[in-house]
Amino acid sequence: MRKTSLTITFRIRPDEVRLVALGRAAWALRQLLNAGDKGCTPITHPGPRWSHYIWLLRGMGVLIETIHEPHAGPFPGTHARYTLKSEVEIFSDTSRPDAEGIAA
Repeated sequence: MRKTSLTITFRIRPDEVRLVALGRAAWALRQLLNAGDKGCTPITHPGPRWSHYIWLLRGMGVLIETIHEPHAGPFPGTHARYTLKSEVEIFSDTSRPDAEGIAA
């Protein structure tokens, strides 16, 4: 069994329930928190399965907006920009030892 090295314990304000995001879902949550209103795209924040990480976080009750943006190039179309809409308070984050009690 593979050990997950990244874990974020958080709550969605004003709820008191503590939630735990593991692995890539925790990574995506950290990326969304760091990006702020700019949000994240698979282009600006490369990750193999952004849509799955968003699905996992939404399943925990995290509100994330998806904006479809056009792009040109040899394969024109659209890509997603994800922005965090929930107010999240971090209790612990194994990627940031100083994250105790940080609200974002």
